[in-house]
Amino acid sequence: MNSNLSTPDVLLWVALPYVSFTILVVGLILRHRYDNFGWTSRSSELYEKRILRIASPLFHYGMLAVVGGHVVGLLIPESFTSSLGLSDRQYHLTAVTAGLGAGVATIVGLLLLIYRRRTVASVFAVTTKNDKAMYIFLLGAIVLGVLTTVLGSGAVGKAHNYRADVSPWFRSIIFLHPKPQLMSGAPLSYRVHVIGALLLFMIWPFTRLVHALSAPAQYLFRPYVIYRSKDSQGLGNRERQRRGW
Repeated sequence: MNSNLSTPDVLLWVALPYVSFTILVVGLILRHRYDNFGWTSRSSELYEKRILRIASPLFHYGMLAVVGGHVVGLLIPESFTSSLGLSDRQYHLTAVTAGLGAGVATIVGLLLLIYRRRTVASVFAVTTKNDKAMYIFLLGAIVLGVLTTVLGSGAVGKAHNYRADVSPWFRSIIFLHPKPQLMSGAPLSYRVHVIGALLLFMIWPFTRLVHALSAPAQYLFRPYVIYRSKDSQGLGNRERQRRGW
């Protein structure tokens, strides 16, 4: 680690990530162990479905695309995509186009979910202070991400190649060989976005966001569920028998 780094750089780009990930992992384990019945999204579908039918797919599918984009951008080195014959221009054009589309869809879906919670009385009645704080952190992180994508694309100001500093910094944290000097030299929008994401991870285990880690993947492999309806007699072609004591 560079000895010329300032204390804030070490705190932000070394200490904060490890504190954030530790709280995330330990918090999830404790929540699952001691609050198993609270591990839920607390669905409000029964209260209102019209807005939810539009907002929920927009938010969830958009969020899946956002997460996928971050996995590719942060974990896959630039040298790997270059070896596949993908130029920097092609990569960034694809990343910016897909990233903006996913980000806008996620924000629109989230804003609709917030609007629904605020305007539908029955949904607002079951909205806790914890939910309100979660929405603030979640919306903040996503908006910062879209803003960073726009600024980094060169549409406004100078384009920035985040795979030369942010991505290697993230991998250095994962492999326990932190290089905070990479993030300290990144543009301000990237640094603020990363801090927002780390703060979101810190509150994650204590909110309804835990349900994101409980996707029913087993549904893909379970046998078909067959539903049979009863006819007017109630028992198929057989005469319905009268029940007694």
